Amino acid sequence: MRDEVWHRPIVLSLEGSNAQPLSIRAKALVFTDPVSCRLLTLIERLAPSEAPVMIIGETGTGKELVARHIHQLSGRKGPFLAVNCGAINDQLAESELFGHEAGSFTGATGRREGWFEAAQGGTLFLDEIGDLPLHLQVKLLRVLQEREVVRIGSRKPIPVDVRFVAATNVDLDAAVNAGHFRRDLLYRINIAQVHLPPLRERPGDILPLANHFIKQYSKRMNIGTAHLTSDAREALLAYAWPGNIRELENVIHFALLVAETSEVRPEHLKVKGGWGAESKPSQHWQEPLPKVVTSNDARSDPFADIARLLSVAFEQAQPDLFENFESLVVQEAFRYTRQNQVHSAALLGVTRNVMRTMLKRHGLLADGAEKAESKDDWRMVEG
Repeated sequence: MRDEVWHRPIVLSLEGSNAQPLSIRAKALVFTDPVSCRLLTLIERLAPSEAPVMIIGETGTGKELVARHIHQLSGRKGPFLAVNCGAINDQLAESELFGHEAGSFTGATGRREGWFEAAQGGTLFLDEIGDLPLHLQVKLLRVLQEREVVRIGSRKPIPVDVRFVAATNVDLDAAVNAGHFRRDLLYRINIAQVHLPPLRERPGDILPLANHFIKQYSKRMNIGTAHLTSDAREALLAYAWPGNIRELENVIHFALLVAETSEVRPEHLKVKGGWGAESKPSQHWQEPLPKVVTSNDARSDPFADIARLLSVAFEQAQPDLFENFESLVVQEAFRYTRQNQVHSAALLGVTRNVMRTMLKRHGLLADGAEKAESKDDWRMVEG
């Protein structure tokens, strides 16, 4: 019965006019699992409205694809534009979003429209919105409220008709409490919320996605269409998929490269572990991290232990206590994630920009570390 459902899944993919995304981590999304089917129903209900939509989900789950589908179902005639807030240069971010006039700053040799103007009549998707600097959050709030932008170097407001969709993989409520995200902006963009579950929570989508990627890569590699053996299907279903859809795509691509026949068998699939295995992305393809024991009682509350140690520090009148404590937290998070900024930020519930600032402040970020990290992340996901 389950195999019959897999024959005709609803598939969203980046093909044709969608083949060149501005910011993408998952290239296909299916709605076969009951969880995904309910999600599709919600998307179809929200799409025709003008309400801003917040998409929440882990990296690689297909947030941009959901945003594109909302745009396609909205009836809007303008373009769909995607912007990764974490990739915008801090110095040029305001110009990128809202535009500038000629001569408004050094290097502004001509007039330029921002992303809001470019998306006129369509949909603007801001991915990783939690990474947007605070001063731009104020300006973004004004644009959303007034529905107009003012270019840098101009005093003339320009009306914009744009459907706004945002996405995040961090807890924005925690970011608000930490002072890294504006509460009024969160209220403004969080009117309609779409929770995109990780792949491990919608196992009915795994095999349809695998079959989609097999067909796609078989055509691209000019080989006959391969198929999964029953053992290979079981192996895919048993894996926790910490890298979500993007990881699944890479696993299938690798399997087709090493398979000598049209059969894809378990030994061709670069996966290990199962549903009980550690699924943190920062630990994929690595040895397990050592466990830290703070008490003989397994049920010990770590925060209670920290509070007791802080009391000792208070009694001893330790100098620069807060600075040292913050440095310790940042350092240990960075060590725990093996020097990965993205995963350290997620661990502490802050944005990547905030994490990067703290790492620099405490001397934990060496020159060129960001570039090296991005390459390591790519190798980790590619396997």
